[in-house]
Amino acid sequence: MQAHNFLLSGELVEGGHRLAQRVYYEDTDFSGLVYHARYLHFLERGRTDYLRCLGCEQSALLSADEEGLVFVVHRMEIDFKQPARMDDILVIQTMTEKAGGAKMVLNQEIRRGDTLLIAAKVVIAVINKYGRPRRLPESVAEKFLGHPV
Repeated sequence: MQAHNFLLSGELVEGGHRLAQRVYYEDTDFSGLVYHARYLHFLERGRTDYLRCLGCEQSALLSADEEGLVFVVHRMEIDFKQPARMDDILVIQTMTEKAGGAKMVLNQEIRRGDTLLIAAKVVIAVINKYGRPRRLPESVAEKFLGHPV
């Protein structure tokens, strides 16, 4: 079971996390290229599985204590370099730039082989389950910082 989950969730690598995803018909527009908003889905999967591989299940963080811990995207900068097409195998790489205080900064790339398709910088706000800012617990920050850029 653990190995199966590992394959589904990608893998931790030096500097962060790597996840492979196939482009399906539903990801494309009428031209056969990946629709621009679908890249947000791929990036989200990369961030979510990075957490999972670090041992941070989002549902467990929400109920870990009275306050709960939630990650929300505060800001995202995306550079669209090249398009992806149906049946391409994409690799989503997620790397920690900063983890501490009430935010994290993650750098993400989507590649097809050696070709960079998307580069994104994502600022994640850390809040409690009531929507108020919360400090990232040191134990969680250390997991992210164990894989710095």
